[in-house]
Amino acid sequence: MRASLPRSLLLVALAGAAQAASLAWPFAFGLAPGAPVWWLQLLSLGALAWQVDRCRAGGNWRRAAGLGWLFALCWLSGTFWWLFISMHTYGGLPAVLAVLAVAALAALLALYYAAACAAFVALAPASNALSAILFAALWLLAELARDQWFTGFPWGAGGYAQVDALGVFASSVGVFGVGWIATLVAYLMAAWLRQPGAALGLRPWGLLAALLPVAILVGLARHPWSTDGGTLGVTLLQGNIPQDEKFQGGSGIPVALQWYGERLQAARTPLVVAPETAIPLLPQQLPEGYWAALQQRFAQPGLRGPQAALIGIPLGSYEQGYTNSALGLAPGQTAPYRYDKHHLVPFGEFIPPLFRWFTEMMNIPLGDFNRGAVGQPSFTVHGQRLAPNICYEDLFGEELGARFGEAASAPTIFVNMSNIGWFGDSVAIDQHLQISRMRALEFERPMIRATNTGATVIIDYRGHVTRALPRYTRGLLVGEVQGRNGITPYAWWVSRLGLWPLWALGFLSVALALWQRWGAGRPVKSGLRRA
Repeated sequence: MRASLPRSLLLVALAGAAQAASLAWPFAFGLAPGAPVWWLQLLSLGALAWQVDRCRAGGNWRRAAGLGWLFALCWLSGTFWWLFISMHTYGGLPAVLAVLAVAALAALLALYYAAACAAFVALAPASNALSAILFAALWLLAELARDQWFTGFPWGAGGYAQVDALGVFASSVGVFGVGWIATLVAYLMAAWLRQPGAALGLRPWGLLAALLPVAILVGLARHPWSTDGGTLGVTLLQGNIPQDEKFQGGSGIPVALQWYGERLQAARTPLVVAPETAIPLLPQQLPEGYWAALQQRFAQPGLRGPQAALIGIPLGSYEQGYTNSALGLAPGQTAPYRYDKHHLVPFGEFIPPLFRWFTEMMNIPLGDFNRGAVGQPSFTVHGQRLAPNICYEDLFGEELGARFGEAASAPTIFVNMSNIGWFGDSVAIDQHLQISRMRALEFERPMIRATNTGATVIIDYRGHVTRALPRYTRGLLVGEVQGRNGITPYAWWVSRLGLWPLWALGFLSVALALWQRWGAGRPVKSGLRRA
């Protein structure tokens, strides 16, 4: 029996909100705050699959598109609602305009998923197994489009909710492959709940087509791809400079210069890391002797041997352009190591064409950076090859993967330097932490994170947080991190082919569904039919 439209709309809206919550539990009750909830993500996506599949009976692709769009709208706006804080609280944009901006972004990105659901109804074969493959493939293509088209903004991809449950597959297929597996499971779960007899009666070839890729991945996941590369002592600085004061000359700037300067001078570990724009001025704007003192400090070996520092600082000039950068200081250098951020934040770090009017409505300091290159060299410290990434650059695994073309020069440790203070004390901190954990799993590399307000942590190559500072406190996190050598399957293919293998998987799955549908010689009149 066809469900009423209001009931279907309510169900998919709630399911979309649940999908957002599954990425990092946003409440202080019920479940562990900030933790991913893998089963909730499967249930939410399964609920959407159930409702979209109902549209197949009448070939109602328009209704399917609407349901997919509403689900994604609630999911995405519920995921990155904290953009409101950066635009309104710190950017000065009127509240109404900030709400509309977040809603508009979510609504536009939701079109990818609307198209996926519409295409599913239009193309779905009678087979349960192939329908599951088609649904998962179309959802995968939507996720890839959101990641790569225009500026790319894949924050909140469904695979991050599976970092604990299905993260074992990340070293083979990456977060989008993990999301593909989860979507496949969610659809089959919906099939079983709606028609248990039909779902359990899958023909052997249909079951094989649906589960063989997963079985292969299970075998790959059991193989260790990296080896111990030795340990490195680190000190990670968390200044907790209030965001509304960070770039103010009478408050945040002198506090930042004093606190970070003192901690950098006093560090005793082989590596000390200060977060993104820890030094909130261009070098030529610093007090006389400030930068020279830091360079002199790390030019000479410390009491316990050579020491190095990675410091977040803008570089360049207002006249010729500037970059969001990390400078590495170490003994024996002819010039400091330099990393320039490549993947800039739209509106916050660069102005998209035709949108200068929008950015001029906000008060964002240093708002139009120049872009660095992809795959910049690592910073070598005590035999470890450190790969910096700034802010949300660790969201783009394919860009981090560009550094893994050669095993001998591949990074042994990732270093994330962030300032999530722009988004207040929100779930953005927890969501970003799960993103970093997924990158660690994909490449079997540890990730150390130095941030202004949190989460300042050490993540091992298995994706486990081994040490952490309390958030919104000023302090130092001192510990050891184990570097890793070796190349995972994901690192191998993404460094050479980017995400094209996943695009190919999606389109080949669609082609398989079309072949089965045309070969059957008859239209599909109802959903979840047979294998």
